[in-house]
Amino acid sequence: MIKESTEAQILAPIPENIPEQLTERTQWVCWRLEEREGKPTKIPYTPGTMRRASSTDLMTWRTFSEALAAYEAGEPPYEGIGFVFCSADPLAGIDLDGCRNPETGEVAPWAQRIVADASEGYVEVSPSGTGVHIIVEGRVRDGGMRRGPIEMYSRDRFFTITGQAL
Repeated sequence: MIKESTEAQILAPIPENIPEQLTERTQWVCWRLEEREGKPTKIPYTPGTMRRASSTDLMTWRTFSEALAAYEAGEPPYEGIGFVFCSADPLAGIDLDGCRNPETGEVAPWAQRIVADASEGYVEVSPSGTGVHIIVEGRVRDGGMRRGPIEMYSRDRFFTITGQAL
């Protein structure tokens, strides 16, 4: 299912596909697209509020059920839900940007190799349909890094979550 947005089409979450290893944790936010420096940016919000959430303040995070209910209620309106990585969990996220054709579902060969290496993880399509998110057990040195279209984080960041399993 695709949710219409003023900026672009955004894939709606499929909750039943999201792994229990994520849903059992109280590390959930909602998110909205907002313009920052002339381009749309995903901004986390504390579910059920118009207060921005912080990827470094656990008091702004909620349960999966609370985030999903707030998203589904549509008041206030959110584009989706997200999971916050923190030092207290064993998880890391890999974000592969611009590697998937949203019309055909074809994933670029460079990204296919990374997905294959992360076969033990959870792999899903990003909200835009043009990227891939991978969540695995692990740590990223210094908490995060970015090289070209590849970002990896294990704390102090959030990932939008779609449940659109790849």
